[in-house]
Amino acid sequence: MTEPTPNDARPLDSDCVEQTGPWPFVTRRVYRLADPSRRIWSSRHHRKGLLVRDLSEIEQLGSILIRCLWLPGKLNWWIGIVFTIGSLLFALASVLSLSPSFAGKWSLDAEQINAIFFAGSIPFTTAAYLQLYQAANVSPFWPDGTSAGRRRSLIGWRPFDIGWLSAALQFVGTILFNFNTFDAMIPAINWFQQDLLIWVPNIVGSILFLASGHLAFIETCHSHWSWQPKSISWWVVFTGLLGCMGFMISALFAISFPTAHPAAITLSIGFTLLGAIGFLVSSLLMLPETVDANGMPYRPNIKNSHRIGD
Repeated sequence: MTEPTPNDARPLDSDCVEQTGPWPFVTRRVYRLADPSRRIWSSRHHRKGLLVRDLSEIEQLGSILIRCLWLPGKLNWWIGIVFTIGSLLFALASVLSLSPSFAGKWSLDAEQINAIFFAGSIPFTTAAYLQLYQAANVSPFWPDGTSAGRRRSLIGWRPFDIGWLSAALQFVGTILFNFNTFDAMIPAINWFQQDLLIWVPNIVGSILFLASGHLAFIETCHSHWSWQPKSISWWVVFTGLLGCMGFMISALFAISFPTAHPAAITLSIGFTLLGAIGFLVSSLLMLPETVDANGMPYRPNIKNSHRIGD
């Protein structure tokens, strides 16, 4: 939950009348203002500077898709772009692994394919750090739209903030994937060394990814489960969670034994491909999710909340 620091006193003309979220987190609050309208705070949308966008806004779809192609002034857009690059590299390496004849046409051997996996892990770590930096520097929410500054932090420490916790777990998981994919390029190691150097960081990283994806999902749902097919943010976290599940199942099949099991290897790579596809879809959806109402720069404490009439 995003709680104010002692210096972030709330305005006297507002009052929180409702708060919800999956225990022990608060992900949504409703404030009553003096006018007497109400304003809604939503954890994910406040942290990322997003509008709550409904996919039923078909008349705006064309404009949104065009504007989302180039938003270099928005950190969330860069996060989506960099995650997309990592997902594409993971998907490419998975396809090449599953189709040796296709890899042969490009004269790629197993070591070079593993290098593509490693190359894909770098954008994952970069995007995950940008997301952690974003969560560490979220502005305090003031219901009346007043701006409040905050000292910048490279990582932060907000373990009771569901968004920060999700980003932190994902960042550590990506670092473990860096070790996992780098160690996979080491030639001529036995099955025990493979498990120690490749499988252990893979399984631990996948667990952290799954925990991160689950936290991101329940943060957006404001509960442990919700079906919101009209919400683009829901699709972002839902497809991301599916990607995390794919990586988790892949890691379970990736354990090595003295006798290799080709079917297990194929299943592991196949689920890696599915995980990459899930992240690719999630990353691409982050681009239109980032577009605001009028293309103007985001103002943190106003556009992230909804104003409700009397």
